[in-house]
Amino acid sequence: MVRDGYFYALALVAAGILLAWFAAPAWALIPLILAGFFLCFFRDPERVIPDGEGVLVSPADGKVTDISFLTADGEKQARISIFLSVFDVHVNRSPIAGVVRDIRYQRGKFLNAMNPASAEQNEQNIVCVEGDGQSVVFKQIAGLLARRIVFRPKVGDRLERGQRVGLIKFGSRVDVLFAADATLQVKVGDQVRGGASILAYLPSAPELAGARPASAAGRTR
Repeated sequence: MVRDGYFYALALVAAGILLAWFAAPAWALIPLILAGFFLCFFRDPERVIPDGEGVLVSPADGKVTDISFLTADGEKQARISIFLSVFDVHVNRSPIAGVVRDIRYQRGKFLNAMNPASAEQNEQNIVCVEGDGQSVVFKQIAGLLARRIVFRPKVGDRLERGQRVGLIKFGSRVDVLFAADATLQVKVGDQVRGGASILAYLPSAPELAGARPASAAGRTR
């Protein structure tokens, strides 16, 4: 459970008790229902993180709403968009193991996260993680209801695949951008789980693919 959930729930339970005491017990029902909602919303279940070379996991729970290809910084990239409803787990996780190379917060609008324009126009946090010769960018994008994006690591921090990195409060969207020649493992309409669902297998970096194994190098004289 994310601790924010306890804060919201305790405040609402206290409000319910006060309403029941000073008004009528029936009035306590609404804040108690809301308290239950917040406890559910801020849940943070454990996940089994898949192993394997080049594994790219989903940074969020939700529904895959778009898979497309675009050009960013002169390079063709694949983009997977994941929509998070208010009923999904909103804890975000790192899609790969690597080092945080860049974090950029962009202020903007609060369009519906299902709107394609939200990917560029909405308030968002853009993170670049580099590992095993590959760079992956993921965007925490605010939605119509989301008003706070949380990302805890700093530039230079080392992340493990599937590691918790933050959350987006209430309905939102997460985009993942990666090498266009990766092998996709999902399709539009799929439900994915943060840290557990494999989105794609990234190709081996050229410098790694061409490298000579250490054991072989050790035998060479």
